[in-house]
Amino acid sequence: FTIGLVTSIFGGRPGMISGATGAIAVVIVSLAHSHGVEYIFATVILAGIIQMAAGFLKLGKFIRLVPHSVMFGFVNGLAIVIFLAQLTSFKVAAADGQLQWMSGPQLNTMIALVVLTMAIIWGLPKFTKAVPASLVAILVVTAIVLGFDVDTRSVGDISSIKGGFPPFHIPDLPLSLETLGIILPY
Repeated sequence: FTIGLVTSIFGGRPGMISGATGAIAVVIVSLAHSHGVEYIFATVILAGIIQMAAGFLKLGKFIRLVPHSVMFGFVNGLAIVIFLAQLTSFKVAAADGQLQWMSGPQLNTMIALVVLTMAIIWGLPKFTKAVPASLVAILVVTAIVLGFDVDTRSVGDISSIKGGFPPFHIPDLPLSLETLGIILPY
């Protein structure tokens, strides 16, 4: 949330990936699982300090030394991570509680909705760029699902959507080299 908010306030550029996506999500989930949620705040603060230090020292010019093939490889790897994370949307809980791949009409419905979404995102910019194609795709597919009462998995089926922000508090972490040793690699 914090990274996405900072990016939206201070700007970015079209197609910029920010917030808890891809590489950040993988790292943050791993940290939260291994050491608890308290360490996320300290890690994000440390990342911000490192980014500000790089800005003050004008280290951005060194990105020119990174070959385009490395940047494309990173972005492609990020796309693969995001794609693989989406595959769980095609699984349902069986009677024994294990996740299994969808099949039959449920799978066909899901594939049709995905193909429609992709077609809108690909095709709409050829006609107009007045509205974001991804927003139109979300609205159209949502309208179809709600209007025709299509039985699909929703965000509420995957996790709680009760809403509200967590209570703000300064994490109770020891300010020590051990804490730094835990968060620095992340």
